[in-house]
Amino acid sequence: MRSHPHRPAAPVAGAVPLALALALLATGCEASTTPTATDHTFASVRFTLGARGDIQVAGASRTAVTRSGDRTVTGGRAYPFDRPPGKLLVVLRHWPSGVRAARDAVRLLPPPDDVAIESAYLVDTGDWALAELDGHAVQWLRRDTIRVDTTKAGAVGRTHLTLSGPRGSRPGRITPPPDARACDGIDPAVNRYVVLPEVESGAAVPEVLARLRERCLDVQYVSMPGGGHRGTVRSIEIPVAGHTAPVAELPPTDGSPAQDRLPGDKILTDPSRPTRVLVTR
Repeated sequence: MRSHPHRPAAPVAGAVPLALALALLATGCEASTTPTATDHTFASVRFTLGARGDIQVAGASRTAVTRSGDRTVTGGRAYPFDRPPGKLLVVLRHWPSGVRAARDAVRLLPPPDDVAIESAYLVDTGDWALAELDGHAVQWLRRDTIRVDTTKAGAVGRTHLTLSGPRGSRPGRITPPPDARACDGIDPAVNRYVVLPEVESGAAVPEVLARLRERCLDVQYVSMPGGGHRGTVRSIEIPVAGHTAPVAELPPTDGSPAQDRLPGDKILTDPSRPTRVLVTR
C-alpha cells in the first residue's frame, strides 16, 4: 500500500479531555464506561469494493490497514487467513476480475467448481471498532474477523464496509459481543451438528448475530438490494454438509433447496463454509 505523509496532531488535542473532565466535575456526573475518543487513535477506514475485486481503501486511518494477500476459494469455503494478536482481519470475497459478476446473482452458494477470490486486510484498530455495511451498523469488533461477500452484488453493484473508532461511531447502538471462549475448541475442519435458530425477515442484525454466535457459527455478510427495511436481516444461509442440500435458508422460502429444514431442527454443518447473513441494502 502506498505510504502517506504524516499529518501532525492538532495543537488543541489536549483540550478535549480537560474540558470533559471539568464538565463532569461541574455536573457531578461519573465517567461513562462507553468507549471514548481518547481510548486509541483509530478514527475510521472505508473499504469500497465491487464484485470483481476492484477494492479501494480510504479514510483518516487508512495507514492502519495492511494488505494480507489474496487466495482462491471454491464451493463457498473460506480461506483460514492468519490473524495476528491485537489485529482485526477483514476478508472480502469477490469474483476474479475476468469473470462476469452477475452470472451467479441468484444462486444460494457458488457450485463446487466455481472459483472466487478472498482478499484479506489486517487493521490496527487498537480497541473496539464499529462495522457498518452500506451505511448500516452491524456489529462491534475487537481482535476479531469480519467477512463480506460481494459475489451476489451483480456486475455494477458496489459494497461499502466502514470501520469506525468510538470518535466517529455511535456507542450503545450495538453492544460488544459476549465472551466467545466457549467456541475456541471448535475444529473448522470437522463437520458438526447445530440447532437451527429462529430468524425473522426484517430482524435487527445484532439479534440474529447473537443467535449465530451462540452456535459458534462463522458469519459472512452479504449486502442485497430490496426485500425489506434497510439495514435489517433479509435471511440467513447456514451451510449443510454434503451436496444434496447446500444451505438451510431461514426463514424458509419455497424456492430453497433445503426448505424442509425449520428452526429447532438439528443439521450437520460444514464449518469451512461461513454462514451468510443477507442484509438489505
